[in-house]
Amino acid sequence: MRPTGRVGAALGDIDGPAGTRHPWPVALSTASLPRYLFTARFFQVLFHLPNFARLYWRLFRDPRVSILPKALLILTVLYVISPLDVIPDFVPVIGEMDDVVVVLAGLWLFVRLCPPGVVHETVHDIATRPRDRG
Repeated sequence: MRPTGRVGAALGDIDGPAGTRHPWPVALSTASLPRYLFTARFFQVLFHLPNFARLYWRLFRDPRVSILPKALLILTVLYVISPLDVIPDFVPVIGEMDDVVVVLAGLWLFVRLCPPGVVHETVHDIATRPRDRG
């Protein structure tokens, strides 16, 4: 069953010329995700993970950062190490994905709740002295 009208024109060939068409409209990104997983952007983020750890640690220790972002960071770490989960880890893929989503959201929100001037100063310090510990 091939979609017709505007839907069919917008979707184009989902599987390409060699494959068979999928009976339902499937987004292109779901089929091509593994191809884009190990790109230069992925390796760039992986390379800077120690700098991210330094940023979070320094912001956590900074007295100019209020208690709310620090409590959020502690709760994020506690959620990951606790045996209680929203979705249990034995559920095949979704069980681990909820932990990843909570960690990424918690880390993102932690930086957003910190004062911007403190974040910029800390990032500048890390960028100018990357070998400095602490």
